[in-house]
Amino acid sequence: MLETPARIEPCGIEEQIPVALTDLVLDIRSAAEGMARRLHPDSAAELRAMTRIMNAYYSNLIEGHNTRPRDIEAALAGRMAEVENRPLAEEAAAHVRVQAWIDEQNSAGTLPEPTSVAFIREIHRRFYEAMPEEYRFAEHDGVRLEIIPGALRAEGQEVSVGRHQPPSAHRLPAFLDHFASRYHGLTRGATGRILSIPAAHHRLNYIHPFLDGNGRVSRLMSHAMCQAAGIGGHGLWSISRGLARGLKDPPEYKEQMDGADRARMGERDGRGNLSLKALTSFSAWFLTVMLDQLRFTEAMFDLDALSRRYTALLRDLYPDRDRLPRLLVHCLTHGEMPRGEARMVLGVSERSARDDLKVLTEAGFLKSATAKSPVRVGFPLDYRERLFPNLFTDAEPHVPAPPQIPSV
Repeated sequence: MLETPARIEPCGIEEQIPVALTDLVLDIRSAAEGMARRLHPDSAAELRAMTRIMNAYYSNLIEGHNTRPRDIEAALAGRMAEVENRPLAEEAAAHVRVQAWIDEQNSAGTLPEPTSVAFIREIHRRFYEAMPEEYRFAEHDGVRLEIIPGALRAEGQEVSVGRHQPPSAHRLPAFLDHFASRYHGLTRGATGRILSIPAAHHRLNYIHPFLDGNGRVSRLMSHAMCQAAGIGGHGLWSISRGLARGLKDPPEYKEQMDGADRARMGERDGRGNLSLKALTSFSAWFLTVMLDQLRFTEAMFDLDALSRRYTALLRDLYPDRDRLPRLLVHCLTHGEMPRGEARMVLGVSERSARDDLKVLTEAGFLKSATAKSPVRVGFPLDYRERLFPNLFTDAEPHVPAPPQIPSV
């Protein structure tokens, strides 16, 4: 087994980039730029919080941990008495908080280089410091070992991932330094920042630097790379959802990751230890998944379509109160609204407007910090699937069909 860091080469598609991949990059950039272009920032903020929960839900699902979105929300709010499975909910809540930290760093302009060793270890540290005790230990050769937040595998902690044997623990610093150096160069250009996301995602898992949590760290790193590449779409789309569901079926992710482990196949297959053809194929799949998720999210969060779904829901729930949808759509479109403006929006008396506000706030369709403070749109958990079909479940939404993986 090669123990030189060159073992992870090629780290990117550098010399002859297939036109199909550059077209995908352009499509991704265009879709991200159009994301939520008509949504008010207040409405986008509510949707962003929901998307983080979705990201954690699907990231956990990839690891075989099926966590109810309701439990994740309760854990984030500290309502542990409502949680069905406390460890799973706390694990997902930890994921949400790390992603929120990444988003905050990006908004402030202080996001570190996502492929730097320090940032990767910081993701792991923040994640495992918030993990429940049940998930802070791993079995290794029959011995129960504590997972130290942010710590690389220690000497002697050698692991196997299916057929793949990652680098020895004592060689991890050299491999990670090489990883960081290579992606520092590969992500300098606008195209390179996007094109390198699939490759970095796979190569970090190939190195497998931590005793546990490598998959989650790689998905959070990929999220950060999307932010750094300018395709974060205001934090409103989830790469984990696409990886968990695939383009046709869930096993695709693990199959594609396994395929990208393939060794070089002859003189026409690049000049590295690993197969350039396999990396190109994996990149095409991964980028297509990204584009699929961007298109799905755009369809879900389109202002007109969302307004129609919300209006239909309120009319079904309150058939005798036809003013409610008007008030809700106003807040969805224009953001936070002082309570006194409700009567002007509806054209009714102050008492009638106050009554309508009470109905919507008590049901969670409108939210406010206090009983007298301005209201903003909310998306109650009980009606999430009606408002956002197929976000978590398999209901059929009216969204574009998944794009075809380009031939490379």
